[in-house]
Amino acid sequence: MSEHSEPEPDIAIVRNRNYAEAHPGPDDVLLLVEVSDTSLSDDLDIKVPLYARHGIPEVWLVDLVHERLEVYLGPTAQGYRQALRPRDGEFIAASQVPEVTLDIEVLWR
Repeated sequence: MSEHSEPEPDIAIVRNRNYAEAHPGPDDVLLLVEVSDTSLSDDLDIKVPLYARHGIPEVWLVDLVHERLEVYLGPTAQGYRQALRPRDGEFIAASQVPEVTLDIEVLWR
């Protein structure tokens, strides 16, 4: 995000380019995935708002404690405009990389 801020998402899907000289920046990120069990409050209160302020287009938050997926879309300086909670039996596709899909039911098996 900046030279003083380096959150470590569990999964990052980034644009295809050479990263030998620099880490991906916000403009390179297509999708971030955070997997939360003990870190849920930090992920919700710190990381997700930080990602929104830096324009990350989509964040998936896998909440292991409550067995739910939250999908954040439409970043603004104040947070994400949209938060979705897909249910069992639904599929979700990444908005920037539609070939990345997830069957919600398989997360909890």
